[in-house]
Amino acid sequence: MRIGVLGTGNMADALATHWARAGHELTIGGRDAHKAERLVARIGGSVKPGSLRSAAESGQVVLAALPFGAATAVVRELRTALEGKVLLDCSNPVGPGFGLLTEGGPSAAQHLAAAAPGAHVIKAFNLCHEDVWRMRPPVFDGRPLAVPVCGDDESGLARVRELVQDVGCEPVAGGGLERAGLLEATAALFISLWVGEGADAQAIAPPLAYATGPSRQETEGGAEAFR
Repeated sequence: MRIGVLGTGNMADALATHWARAGHELTIGGRDAHKAERLVARIGGSVKPGSLRSAAESGQVVLAALPFGAATAVVRELRTALEGKVLLDCSNPVGPGFGLLTEGGPSAAQHLAAAAPGAHVIKAFNLCHEDVWRMRPPVFDGRPLAVPVCGDDESGLARVRELVQDVGCEPVAGGGLERAGLLEATAALFISLWVGEGADAQAIAPPLAYATGPSRQETEGGAEAFR
């Protein structure tokens, strides 16, 4: 797969490294050519440096590894180069106090979709710190990390599911792009729990078998213990 990467920061580094190892053809673009060249040298292989435009033009999938706000402006400039392509958004619009910068409005992913209406925007890879994505692979207690993926284009979703698996994770259907805001809100909650409270966000949900509540027998058995 041909992948263009917009940005030269930590998320670009973490994800592009996995995808280069998986044999994909990558072009990494940034406003600063020297940063793009340094990142390409670090990753190695057949990864190429380039401009933001050349990265957008080269990819069947284009990763927007850019901060919220800056990404919208860049994507708007590149909208013709992104026509018909999969645009993968991994950003988190989280501001001071762990609040959403998009509160009451479109999600970050929907902002990108509006900026490049001809692109197929997919939301994924936004729920973890970049160092988790650097793990080879992200497996915890024997279970690969699950990655929710939101989008409306089936062929685009299939490509992104493949890229999730190349990182060593399991893709999870997250619904259409209108649900991307839920992923962004989840990230804001998790970050506030991890950073603000030092809490284990993973502990807030029961196992799947208990998602709709315990069985009647377990409920009655628990009640019996208190009699």
